[in-house]
Amino acid sequence: MSYFSNAERAEVLVQALPYIKSYNGKIVVIKYGGNAMLSEALKEQVMEDIVLLTLVGVKVVLVHGGGPEISDTMKKMGKESVFIDGLRVTDAETMDIVQMVLTGKINKSLVNLITMKGGKAMGISGLDARMIQAKIKDERLGFVGEITKIHKSPVLDLLDRGYIPIIATIGCDKEGHAYNINADTAAAKIAGALGAERLFLMTDIAGILRDKDDPSTLIREMHTDDAEKLFDDGIVTGGMIPKVKCCLDALNGGVETVTILDGTIPHAILMEMLTDEGAGTMITK
Repeated sequence: MSYFSNAERAEVLVQALPYIKSYNGKIVVIKYGGNAMLSEALKEQVMEDIVLLTLVGVKVVLVHGGGPEISDTMKKMGKESVFIDGLRVTDAETMDIVQMVLTGKINKSLVNLITMKGGKAMGISGLDARMIQAKIKDERLGFVGEITKIHKSPVLDLLDRGYIPIIATIGCDKEGHAYNINADTAAAKIAGALGAERLFLMTDIAGILRDKDDPSTLIREMHTDDAEKLFDDGIVTGGMIPKVKCCLDALNGGVETVTILDGTIPHAILMEMLTDEGAGTMITK
């Protein structure tokens, strides 16, 4: 274990001060889920980082998924997970499981962790006040939703009252049918609706790599035009394609900056927001 003198700790805080000032009062949306959530120790550190950011004046909105836990619960219940183009086929029974895992187990566990770390959190889903309005995305996928509208007032109300909104990505239509919404997509739409300063997509890889097998080829910063070219060059492939498309959608929706970063690295959010070096791949217009 390494130790820092009081002077070194003070210097770290001084260097972070300009960043803290620039984010004060600004909205930051963090998408957290998937494999980045599997370690309880790392999950606690992410919650600590979020509480710290709120204490220095950042308005944090946490949007979460939970694909691995949904798959694990389905397996325990004797139900097989089926995917088409990376999206979970969601029949009525699967939708019940998705809703139970996301709005129940995961959402409330994150609320509890934030509270234990000294923060104020309120767990909600897209069903509350019909915040995430959706329609069927593809008949083949069942109850998988495509977002038609974000009703942002509930989120802004919670932020104004000093709460960290923790959002489970379940949507609904006018008839009240619940839909499973991709968490990256939901985070991008929510960030755009809120006019967020930044959106973070926390995953389990370092960011966008020129060579997917070589972490040293991490692209630290790019513009939207550069990202489009990566599709054409075949550098962005597989599961990274929808993530980058979500980034571009968020930027086109009014978000200032989007970053894909490795949520398995301790304090990755703080490194990205409060240091010169940063972490992950930052995309701007």
